[in-house]
Amino acid sequence: MSKVLTIHGGKPLKGSVPVRGAKNLVPKAMVAALLGSKPSVIRNVPEIRDVEIVTGLLRLHGVVVEHDKEAGEIYMDPSGVKTANNAEIDAFAGDSRIPILFCGPLMHAVGGAFIPDLGGCKIGDRPIDYHLDVLRQFGAEVSKEPTGTYIGAPHRLTGAKLELPYPSVGATEQVLLTAVKADGITELKGAAVEPEIHDLIHVLQKMGAIITVQTDRTIRIEGVPELSGYNHVALNDRNETASWATAALVTDGDIFVEGATQRDLTAFLNVYRKIGGEFEVDDNGIRFWRGGQDLNPLVLETDVHPGFMTDWQQPLAVALSQAHGVSIVHETVYENRFGFTDALVRMGASIQLHRECLGSVPCRFGQRNFLHSAVISGPTDLKGTDFNIPDLRGGFSHVLAALAAEGTSSATGIEVINRGYEKFFEKLEGLGADIEVTEN
Repeated sequence: MSKVLTIHGGKPLKGSVPVRGAKNLVPKAMVAALLGSKPSVIRNVPEIRDVEIVTGLLRLHGVVVEHDKEAGEIYMDPSGVKTANNAEIDAFAGDSRIPILFCGPLMHAVGGAFIPDLGGCKIGDRPIDYHLDVLRQFGAEVSKEPTGTYIGAPHRLTGAKLELPYPSVGATEQVLLTAVKADGITELKGAAVEPEIHDLIHVLQKMGAIITVQTDRTIRIEGVPELSGYNHVALNDRNETASWATAALVTDGDIFVEGATQRDLTAFLNVYRKIGGEFEVDDNGIRFWRGGQDLNPLVLETDVHPGFMTDWQQPLAVALSQAHGVSIVHETVYENRFGFTDALVRMGASIQLHRECLGSVPCRFGQRNFLHSAVISGPTDLKGTDFNIPDLRGGFSHVLAALAAEGTSSATGIEVINRGYEKFFEKLEGLGADIEVTEN
């Protein structure tokens, strides 16, 4: 049975919420444990769906996984790693894109990997071909099958000189997880350099990898024959922090995010202040609230790190619908990320989408006829409505708009939010939201 979230809007969110390890790091660090000859431990682990998926996949491949959810700690022993049953792996196909990152570690461990057709949020093109092309350059052989793809390593993988056409986080992770045990040296140009990438590098370095990050988005990996285990505390989730910060802005609330760190939120905090939000940083987290009566419009363009993250854009669009004036948002990373605005328009927001690049940041898909720029006029009165959650951040944005709206909203498909927000409903209730969760 599916769940339905009923939201009675109009109440400011006030209080404190804890944020634990990053969704964009913890599952990838768990995959890295496959590379080790000894057990690994990852701490500060959130209770999210992606962690459950990787836990299941690791166990299918013979890894002993012990998860202490209360302590936020996972122990992984890969000494019994084995090839898994394709049908069992395929059961995970609709849930996550994480399985593609198992390729390199499994080729090193058992000579090959089966990857099911991939799921994940439908926000834009994340082609598996990116990954397959990378793996072929290491010497992997790729075979397409009806339910997925088999990637084999008939001989030892060897280092390669690679250059990404776009600094893809997923492709960068693929190279790191494959190159660390490949023969020779790998040089990756045009790499992603997000904080979560650096934290994955820290994990691999603890295991014995030799990785150098240069100033021009080049990563150099010297392959080693064997890696050990690791003990690592994951960096906190900056995307969840930004989401709760925006919730304080939209609902005229006051939220302290426990565990939030300023260092990885620089671009977000600058925009937050420009739009009219205030924040206060201390050793335990960051407090966010609305600084004045009126929110300010602005021009915003998403970009790869250290720019303004695409994951921050969707919740902030709700805030811009309440700003006094016209705002422009140019999405340069995912071409279908504005699909979530349909529900906001039905709630009363004034949002017009355009195919043109309304900005100056280089766009990943300019001139390809995608609606990837938005003109948002405000402020507008939001009214409660019924909606289905389209994707992770878009779903949070819908809930956020409903919390600020007059009247009652009903949300289906809310399981998607559990992919990246730990104890979401509990946190909302703790902040004073008037919500009900029922079975449909």
